[in-house]
Formats: sequence, C-alpha cells, structure tokens
Amino acid sequence: MGWSRSAARSVRRMPRSLKFELRAMQLAFLIDQSRCSGCFTCVVACRQWHSSELEVTAWRRVEAIEEGTFPNVGVTFFSLSCLHCRKPSCLSACPAGAISKRDEDGLVLVNPQRCVGEMQCGLCREACPFHLPQFNPRHDFRMEKCDFCAERLDQGKGPICVEACPMEALDWGPFDVLMKRHGMTGGGKGIPLSKESEPSVLIKGKR
Repeated sequence: MGWSRSAARSVRRMPRSLKFELRAMQLAFLIDQSRCSGCFTCVVACRQWHSSELEVTAWRRVEAIEEGTFPNVGVTFFSLSCLHCRKPSCLSACPAGAISKRDEDGLVLVNPQRCVGEMQCGLCREACPFHLPQFNPRHDFRMEKCDFCAERLDQGKGPICVEACPMEALDWGPFDVLMKRHGMTGGGKGIPLSKESEPSVLIKGKR
C-alpha cells in the first residue's frame, strides 16, 4: 500500500505542481476488512498522537460484526472514523458554522471555538449517518472528531492510524488514486454507506 508506508517520502519527492494536484482531490480512507484483525492498534495510535484526553472520546473505533449460528460462526472487524464525506450532512446541520470542508483536499474540519456544544445543540451527530461526532466533557461538550491528521498531512506525513496498522488494513490517498489501486467496491459487511452524504471511503469486504 504505497500511501500508507511511503507517504512522507513520496510527497516530499513530488514536484510542487503534482503535490497541489493531488491535494486538490478528495482525500479518502480505504478499509480492508479481510486484513483487519481487531487489534485496536489504530485506536491506540490515534489516542496517543492526539493527546490522552481522547480517553473520554473516540475519534476512531473498531466495531465487531458477528455473523452465523453455532457452530458456524464468524466475526468481521471494521475500523471506523469520520469519513470526510463529499456532501457532509453534519456541515449543513450545524447552525453555528463550526464545521467546514477544506478546499484543497476535501477534509471536513471543526472549529471548536464556534461550536456551542452538545447541551445546546448536538445536531451534527443527529445528522451524521454514522453518528461519529464526539462531544468532549473536558472541553465544554464541544464537538470533535477525526481530522485525518491534517497537521501531519501538512508536514508530508500520513494519518497515524494508517501508519500504525500492523496488518496494513488501512490506506489513504486521493479517492481516485485509491480507486485505481484497489478497485471500486460496493461496501463491506455490516456497513451501510450513505449515498446522500457520499462518504470518502473505499471498503474491501471480507470474503
């Protein structure tokens, strides 16, 4: 997975014009359910990188999807964070204008200073098809969520969850690049993707 293991080196070597072309695209995650073992390394890496205060919230989480009946049972894991939708319903629902979509790469970002908090609002979580917005009680219950490690991207690095995954079950990059590299997929097990919000994610289902 080129972007997950050599993102920093590749981006630094690119001509400035090509860097801008890639950043102007919609960045996306790829989730490979056939590789995810449910080890939670991505969750731990996210918490450690962004600060210990994430112990009260979860910008990335791993869900287990059980299927079958005994003795023929199985489990599939799914690593989930904000999917930085092309048409984010949280953005249109926010009355305070605290949510924006970054022009150069399509990331959906939050300005916590403008958020009025869960007690007075909470409409972003209600609008999100995946109920991913988090409200931190240590920050006056203001909304926070995965920011695709925007600060690391600006430094020529990749998202910490992708770089930490020992199974290479996560990848990232411009949506069109990921689609060509991994092939377009319709979705994995137990993951209904919203057509209205157009989440920026490709999913390789477990066979």
